[in-house]
Amino acid sequence: MPAEPATFTLSHWGVHEVQGATGNELRLTPWADDPDPGTIGLDLGSPAVDALRVRKPSFRQGWLAERALSRARRGQEAFVELPWSEAVGIVAEELARVIRERGNAAIYGGSYGWASAGRFHHAQSHLHRFLNTIGGHVQSRDSYSHGAGSVIMPRIVGPMDELLAEHTDWGTLAEATDLFVAFGGLPLRNTRMSGGGAGRHMVRAALDRMRARGTRLVNISPIRQDIDGAADWIPIRPGTDAALILALIHVLISEGLHDRGFLQSHCVGFDQVRNQVLGLSEGPARTPQWAEAITGVPAGTTVELARRMAAGRTLVNASWSLQRQSHGEQNYWAVVTLAAVLGQIGLPGGGFGLGYGCLNSIGNDAGTASGLRVPQGSNPVRDFIPVARLSDMLLNPGASFRYDGGTHRYPAIALVYWAGGNPFHHHQDLHRLIAAWTRPETIVVHEQYWTATAKAADIVLPASTTLERDDIGYAPGEGQLVAMRRVRHPVGEARSDFEIFAALAGAMGQAAAYTDGRDAGQWLRHMYAAFRASAPALAALPDFARFWQAGRLDLPLPRRPRVLLGAFRADPDAAPLPTPSGKVELHAASIAGLALADCPGQASWLEPAEWLGAPAAATWPIHLLSQEPRNRLHSQLDHGAASQAGKIKGREPLLMNAGDARTRGIADGDLVRVFNARGAFLAAARLGADILPGVAAIATGAWFDPVTWDPANPLERHGNPNVVTLDAGASEFTQATVAQSCLVQVERFREAAPAIRAFDLPDFVAQDSRTRPSPHDGA
Repeated sequence: MPAEPATFTLSHWGVHEVQGATGNELRLTPWADDPDPGTIGLDLGSPAVDALRVRKPSFRQGWLAERALSRARRGQEAFVELPWSEAVGIVAEELARVIRERGNAAIYGGSYGWASAGRFHHAQSHLHRFLNTIGGHVQSRDSYSHGAGSVIMPRIVGPMDELLAEHTDWGTLAEATDLFVAFGGLPLRNTRMSGGGAGRHMVRAALDRMRARGTRLVNISPIRQDIDGAADWIPIRPGTDAALILALIHVLISEGLHDRGFLQSHCVGFDQVRNQVLGLSEGPARTPQWAEAITGVPAGTTVELARRMAAGRTLVNASWSLQRQSHGEQNYWAVVTLAAVLGQIGLPGGGFGLGYGCLNSIGNDAGTASGLRVPQGSNPVRDFIPVARLSDMLLNPGASFRYDGGTHRYPAIALVYWAGGNPFHHHQDLHRLIAAWTRPETIVVHEQYWTATAKAADIVLPASTTLERDDIGYAPGEGQLVAMRRVRHPVGEARSDFEIFAALAGAMGQAAAYTDGRDAGQWLRHMYAAFRASAPALAALPDFARFWQAGRLDLPLPRRPRVLLGAFRADPDAAPLPTPSGKVELHAASIAGLALADCPGQASWLEPAEWLGAPAAATWPIHLLSQEPRNRLHSQLDHGAASQAGKIKGREPLLMNAGDARTRGIADGDLVRVFNARGAFLAAARLGADILPGVAAIATGAWFDPVTWDPANPLERHGNPNVVTLDAGASEFTQATVAQSCLVQVERFREAAPAIRAFDLPDFVAQDSRTRPSPHDGA
């Protein structure tokens, strides 16, 4: 008899095969065809992971009794579990009240986060579709990942997402690149995932092929391990990359190594760049000696690197972390300017990259197609915020802010609705967020686990996981479709986001508008059929029944060897860029005309809000970097086995220079307190020589574990760096996060180690212990 087809599921970390799917007894293993699989997420559905599941609709006791009068007690109170029939009515009633009294512009549905893999059960899409169905909501724009890049790049070259999708493929780089210069490194840990689900992990093999052909890799970073494997390491002070890049440009111009023809035919604004770096227009000449005083990179190293870059085919890459800092958009603009001066944009193996090493899909030559999305409908509410300005919005309703050349106002938010994310992971200055979190009247969260965000909500509705619902797995750039069959029963009374919103829409008289008359299975068939019809090549896909039986398919699309901006290089008139000039804008009149002090009209080095050259470094002498973790994605499954294996005595490791630790009496493995004026957290010291003195680094994503849920809380116990990071916009132009601009002090923690409570369940009280106010009490 033929073998039974394998049962697959998909996570952001890769394809997993499901073994022994009987009831709730199952085991996940890596997909056999993945050449470089990982272990993250293999314990999804295990008893240890399930122990923290939200099992029933849960309402904060104070909110049930006093509504908004109790909002200062969020994160500190017990919950009451109610039946779904009652929970749906209460939530629908509260939404209707806010809309009636405040309007839809008082509802914030930003709900930023990766949520779960699966194209139909995408929490944020369903939240937006539901809120749009009932009249709209305030939304967020951009991302914490590359928010500054998303705003600045359309003015310089083109939309960020389009550039990422068209990055030169790794095969072409392996054949043609002589020198790969990585500002911010090229860490493999970031390539373990792709948004929507990684397929075959191929970046490690791609780097091996490049090295085998003779490509030299240069890691410009404070941390040697920011490139895995052999690479030349140029240590640099955090926040100073733009200064080094301007000095490289100075060498290229002053030694006649720049490409005059390309700059004339494909760019605008080179005269302004030349005058700036040579000191002919404003400020000093941006010489290697000038940059050395800022960056710590020896002038001779800068001169040698510039000459190496001009001597062969060079790819200049910037990590996403490079623009998550004060004036971070300048780093991306500087990288594009450097690549233009070299004249290699659009050539195989040359030019620039803005994300190699950030996702598995970037540089993948797998065939791709658009589609498989839940339509969100039209949002009548025009109010929005840049995603990283969450606390500003909640704390300052009505205040004005500048963004992308315009002036806007923060709306007054009465209700926050969050599904598929964890702001107490990804936002900065969490004590400030605690204060902001007390402002809305009601906070509703859909969650699978009792995260900090769930514990700080008023209403927590239990959401199912990818193992507990049917879905279609697909990620652009990964070249596959996965039939994500339900393989277990939902834990407790968990429901899919679609089921939750369908019930709410029904209670508010909008069921047909939200569901379009389809159940989840019908939606999957509808989306699959539309995907098959979206491109001629996809017509070769089998019908839905055969796809569902097969379990996984490679898309019938040709491979996509490509060169970023190759068509523009070949004929800039026939294939112009979507910029005002149609060319690469080294100086952008559209930005210069805004006269912003923190975002001038061409790539510049501006002193960051916090860096090792600032006067504040005398008090806070360590620059703290927060990195993507190796053992999880952001904060997802921090209580899982892979994440826990990377901790030291249950706490997040802090990488420190051994010399810095020695002067503070800190030994490897010691418990340390990391602090500044914004807050303090505990971590476990991990010492090494391969990190620049004066710099420390810690992974993001440790579940937030404050001693108290008070904005003046003295200590976070678990190792969440966003307790100390700065909550400010990168500039008035982009308003992006500046998490990497952070000065701290580090000391050995000599008190008794406090117990970690991040993975404790909240307290629960019986249903009959509550009181029932009228729906508008305390509003």
